[in-house]
Amino acid sequence: MQIVRNLAGYTLGRSDLVRRAMSKKKASVMEKERQNFVYGNEEEGVPGCIANGIPEKTANKIYDDMIDFAKYAFNKSHAAAYAVVSYQTAYLKYYYPVEFMAALMTSVIEMPAKVAEYIYVCRQMGITILPPDINRGMYGFSVDNGAIRYGLSAIKSVGRPVIESIVKEREENGDYTNLQNFIERNLEQVNKRAIENFIKAGALDCLEGNRRQKMMTFARIVDGINQDKKNTMAGQLSFFDIVSEEEKKEFEIRMPDLEEFDKETILAFEKEVLGIYLSGHPLEGYRDIMEKMATARTADFQQDEETGFPKVIDGQKAILGGMITDKTIKYTKNNKVMAFFTLEDLVGTVEVVVFPRDYEKCQVLLNDEEKVFIQGRVSAEDDRPSKLILEKIRSFEDIPRELWIQFPDREAYGEKEQELLADLKQSPGKDSVVIFLRDVKAMKKLSAAYHVEITDSWLESMCKKYGVSNVKVLQRVLKNL
Repeated sequence: MQIVRNLAGYTLGRSDLVRRAMSKKKASVMEKERQNFVYGNEEEGVPGCIANGIPEKTANKIYDDMIDFAKYAFNKSHAAAYAVVSYQTAYLKYYYPVEFMAALMTSVIEMPAKVAEYIYVCRQMGITILPPDINRGMYGFSVDNGAIRYGLSAIKSVGRPVIESIVKEREENGDYTNLQNFIERNLEQVNKRAIENFIKAGALDCLEGNRRQKMMTFARIVDGINQDKKNTMAGQLSFFDIVSEEEKKEFEIRMPDLEEFDKETILAFEKEVLGIYLSGHPLEGYRDIMEKMATARTADFQQDEETGFPKVIDGQKAILGGMITDKTIKYTKNNKVMAFFTLEDLVGTVEVVVFPRDYEKCQVLLNDEEKVFIQGRVSAEDDRPSKLILEKIRSFEDIPRELWIQFPDREAYGEKEQELLADLKQSPGKDSVVIFLRDVKAMKKLSAAYHVEITDSWLESMCKKYGVSNVKVLQRVLKNL
């Protein structure tokens, strides 16, 4: 970078493009840059070596040496540096896992997709993620009694100075006692939008009242405080200027008697202001089958910050599971229909492309919030987000299941066989049934005539009759959709 800047007059930003081209072995880009390096490019503000008094032959020789050097030096220097970093981070992650993961997530706090990926890793490590809390949280992710407390600055529309002011006020004058107390002490720093986002994120859950009650109350509190300030500036006495502190409490705005928002609304609010689902996920109940069926995650499609490459490669076949959002329909030049949509899994999102030849076959499943598995081909281009080209699609509900019913031995099964077969006939469907004999560890798969539809109510009745520990539902794992 220093060579092209000093000799050819490159800017810092343009010199970094040369570095990236060298690191990725982009011969066409490097050859184009040779022209700029040697002869300059007036339109792009590059003087070039010749204009700086360096002979053409010498400039080309220097550039050749740079290319040869990059063939080995770039790799070796990176390998050595990353080896040191790997040792250091491995040590910290092993001996201080909670502190390490908190620091790691703080470093990407403005990148919700990365935060979601690391939260997923934390949960696999057994680390609890606590929601943002106005009385416990800090600017970034912090350690809180062996768990990780979500960083307050991850909440949208709330800047660092605001968070620092809120934390400073809390540390100097004690915890916030209720919603009105929080607003009164911070109204010079926070506006209605910030307060609303604090509520939606769950950061004010530590104060009295549920999220719906606070949403219905905070604006009135803000307006009341602002009106008192206007009266004071106009030299007028407000009612609160002539009553005691105890009497003031009697006139505080009280929260209405309202039930909390439903789970779906709470999750939607968290997604809106945090960029991720925190207290749960619409796909949480499908985690096991997704981990078994999917061959890749959406995070694998994102460019790695260090290497600049995604984990998936162009042309790779992959199966992803998730929920459809943001579907867009477009028409080709031949007036054929194709679609684009976002597939969201437990850690992030990826764009899926549906060409006309596949759209007709799968359009019935292309609905917002539809939970599906997508089988397709990776489309990865340099410096662009990777996509998945859809080839097959299958609803989560359409993945075949197996009902396993356990008996202690053959004699016990024989006594119940006819009764069991009659029970199976009560709920005909496509899910297969397996009988397991515990004493000999033998299994028997019943014929298609006894396949069932496993509904919640029917399954509950079977569990009551044959014992909860003896009735299990297993998802079958498909290698192809």
